[in-house]
Amino acid sequence: MKTRPSSTKPAEQRRSNRHRYTKFHIFTTVCLTAIIFTYMFNRNTFISNISFNFNPNTTIPIPSNLFNNQTFIINQLKSTSTIQNPVLIVKELIIQQSKPEFDILNSNQEFETRAQDFFKGCKLRFFMTWISSTFKFFGEREFLAVDALFKSNPDSCLMILSNTMDSDYGFQILKPVTDLGFQVLALEPDFNFLFDNTPAKAWFDHIKNGNRDPGEIPLAQNLSNLIRLVVLYKYGGVYIDTDFIAMKDFSGLRNSIGAQSVSTLGNWTRLNNAVLIFDKNHPLLYNFIEEFALTFDGNRWGYNGPYLVSRVVERGAGKMDENFSVLPPAAFYPVDWTRIGGLFRRPVNRGHMRWVEAKVVQLKESSYGVHLWNKQSRRLRIEEGSIMARVVSEYCVVCKSFKKSQRLSETEFLME
Repeated sequence: MKTRPSSTKPAEQRRSNRHRYTKFHIFTTVCLTAIIFTYMFNRNTFISNISFNFNPNTTIPIPSNLFNNQTFIINQLKSTSTIQNPVLIVKELIIQQSKPEFDILNSNQEFETRAQDFFKGCKLRFFMTWISSTFKFFGEREFLAVDALFKSNPDSCLMILSNTMDSDYGFQILKPVTDLGFQVLALEPDFNFLFDNTPAKAWFDHIKNGNRDPGEIPLAQNLSNLIRLVVLYKYGGVYIDTDFIAMKDFSGLRNSIGAQSVSTLGNWTRLNNAVLIFDKNHPLLYNFIEEFALTFDGNRWGYNGPYLVSRVVERGAGKMDENFSVLPPAAFYPVDWTRIGGLFRRPVNRGHMRWVEAKVVQLKESSYGVHLWNKQSRRLRIEEGSIMARVVSEYCVVCKSFKKSQRLSETEFLME
């Protein structure tokens, strides 16, 4: 007589698997917490000054010795993302790490109202995006981009469209800027509102419903390419990447896009979408959005971004209303991505020093800012006496407000 297999074994096996799964998540959470706290101790954070009770309506004092013997950006982040509330950072990091990628498609129903209130009285609207399906720190480079923007455009408003910065964590990061009276707001976007009445709506619905392949390129990257277009179409203003260091007042620019490269005859060969200046409802923006929705390819880097704006403008040359300008590379991209490392290196002799000084003068005269090509330069250290060291020194707002006599120690500044 055959023995019937026990029906309790599969159930026991499932309970055992769930038990191991739970233990694994507890273990990884504890390890992650330990790593972050160890990192903070090793970076010489002032643990004795930590406040574990966060209230956005209260002012959090910054230690008087915070900017001594450190670079202003590193200390700035210590005074915000690390010192003020490490438990908050750990909590949000764990939450974000556990979210599936498509959670970035969630919409914030308060976006329209909060945006309308924020933009009241704005001289000029600036936008950045910070979209990520996994937690990514708004770091030194990104903070420098915010800081420098208000040095040259102090009366402007900056909105950072982000699914992670619209939080207590983001509030602390940006607090030193808002404390100085500058207008900056991190706001989670409402995709339904932004995409409504544009070709982006059908694309978004297909992606969200799983009817279109998002591809191998991170969806967050392609969302950023699209959001910058629709937010300018809805509101008008200036979009800049978080690795763009503004050096001039943008209020004199309208309906402009920058050339990344030109031919020997001076004709542009490639445009870029790291900086865009357009009026509300501009027809070229609509053409960009339409091209994105109709030709989207999530497997080709740049296809839905810089290559997109290049092919739309090239295809429409002589056909569309020429109510826009293509600015030369010197405007936004004075240094090609293949040579960006030269901005970070210290001069090695007198001839090199003269070149550095001449380049700084050229940037001030001819450029609205410098795109740092994050993918190529993110791990480069700013060396003392380099072009970037001089730019950082001159276009720092937050650090000078704390201690104007403090000289920067650029040799310790690492662009992450």
